[in-house]
Amino acid sequence: MNQPLYFDVAKFLSGKMPPAPQPVAVQCDDGIGLFYANQVNLIFGDPESGKTWLALAAVVESLAVGRRCIVIDLDHNGAAATIRRLYDLGATPEQLSNPDLFRYVEPEDGPHLNAIVADLKQWKPAVVVVDSLGEVLPLYGASSNSPDDFTRVHTNVIKPMATAGACVLLIDHLAKGAESRQMGSTGTAAKKRAVGGVSIRVKVADQFTPGKGGSAHLSISKDRHGGLREHRPTGDKEPLAGTFRLYPEGPKRWAVIAPQDGQRNPSEAPPADDQAAILALDPPPETVREARERLGIRQDRAAAALKWLKAQNSNVTSLPSSDPVTGNRDVSSALPVTRPQGTVTGNDTKHTYADADKWTDCTSCHIPFESHNLTGGKCSKCQKKEVA
Repeated sequence: MNQPLYFDVAKFLSGKMPPAPQPVAVQCDDGIGLFYANQVNLIFGDPESGKTWLALAAVVESLAVGRRCIVIDLDHNGAAATIRRLYDLGATPEQLSNPDLFRYVEPEDGPHLNAIVADLKQWKPAVVVVDSLGEVLPLYGASSNSPDDFTRVHTNVIKPMATAGACVLLIDHLAKGAESRQMGSTGTAAKKRAVGGVSIRVKVADQFTPGKGGSAHLSISKDRHGGLREHRPTGDKEPLAGTFRLYPEGPKRWAVIAPQDGQRNPSEAPPADDQAAILALDPPPETVREARERLGIRQDRAAAALKWLKAQNSNVTSLPSSDPVTGNRDVSSALPVTRPQGTVTGNDTKHTYADADKWTDCTSCHIPFESHNLTGGKCSKCQKKEVA
């Protein structure tokens, strides 16, 4: 045994205290990275949401500065498709054809993957992409639903690559059940516990289409060290890490746009119908259970709607209820609210205000303006545009 039995705390504290780990791979446009070196990181989402594109962007970024990378393809993407994607993201033929800089492999079985892991300990790549985690476990007769099976494979196969210094990017699929999807990727919860870096949920915003680009919202499901979360807006369970965007043409092939201060995760916003429904309840519900019972919707939807309602409290005026039994609000009883400065009267496809100085209801859907969710400048009920 070459290493000491216990960690030498005195030696550690005798020098300068090292800084907390910071994410370095895939830098956003504000200079903050998404993924940690020397750690296992997870990228999960639905099919065709941009997971593989994001992981390959990390490869291209590292190749550009001369750092070694490998793609371990277990998801049957194929060499031709993978290399084409890397090229589209900005990698050069010289970089991709240099075996001391870039390697690609499709492991045939467990022993083959074991040999690759053993070699990577010596080769020491900066980035390792494993696509996908769900295909690794069957190579060893392991089940995705078994925490013991996953822990065994993680300890013997995945963790050693991170220990050797790599930023390991595991790609995984999202669970199918509504409640399970809220928790994260498929299978055992041991997957999330094993993430030593960051776990990023990927949700498509604009569908990725050949020749047309695309985009996806990236949210933080887990950040063990907090190095990414500390630079991102608060208020959401899974704060927005950034928006990954592919460009169809031009010198800039891809980018991760950092969120603005206070920007919320659009994936956590409830549907427009749920927003309108919970706004119509008077008095407003105080618990998720109450919201679920009064709205007649699933608990996850009720939770999202109630969270959204509480966030709107500073912008919502209390309105009297015309029905003490049902609690439904009579919109005709809405108190007039002074119009924001700079708005104008408009008809046609736009809202019509009551008069030049005061406004009450939208003439299209008859919901009080002060109760509207004007997401994207549109009324949540009738989708007519606000005149601003």
